Amino acid sequence: MPRSSLIKAALLLLLGINAAIYAATGRGTEILDAVAWFALLLLFEFESRSPQWTRRSRNALLLDGLRLLAASAIAWAAMAFVREHEWLDAANAWLWIGVVILLELQVRKPALIARCRRAAMAATTALYGGLAVIAVAWLAQGEWFDGYDAVLWIAAFVLLELDLLGRIPGASRPPPWNINN
Repeated sequence: MPRSSLIKAALLLLLGINAAIYAATGRGTEILDAVAWFALLLLFEFESRSPQWTRRSRNALLLDGLRLLAASAIAWAAMAFVREHEWLDAANAWLWIGVVILLELQVRKPALIARCRRAAMAATTALYGGLAVIAVAWLAQGEWFDGYDAVLWIAAFVLLELDLLGRIPGASRPPPWNINN
């Protein structure tokens, strides 16, 4: 098993444990946010691992519906964080929404991203940079679990993005949207 697969498996396990901890100890908004993000990550991972299965129209419709449900829960939680004046949680949620939008564009509209490569790279750098600042802010405030969780999410999405875009060194398979698969 390639090292990147072992790292991804470990990250998924740790993030699953974190989601369970939030489900057991968090506020309602934190629970919804943690579970919805974990579900979305699993859906992205499944799509990257099973491109033939996910292209079948019925399966694609099911995955799109599940992604829409998870995305709706994430958006609701992000708005709730603002209403609750949980500013770090809100900023974190909205930055992650930006990351997912950009990732979706990279996967679904590669020609657009190719034409706007510099802007896409600048946006990616700004989004992940903002997420890193929030992780450091949580750690500086002594909110160790939130900081640790934020660092795990950054690592998981960087690996997911590299995998989806076919950029993991030594990866033997092309990106899942390649029509020659």
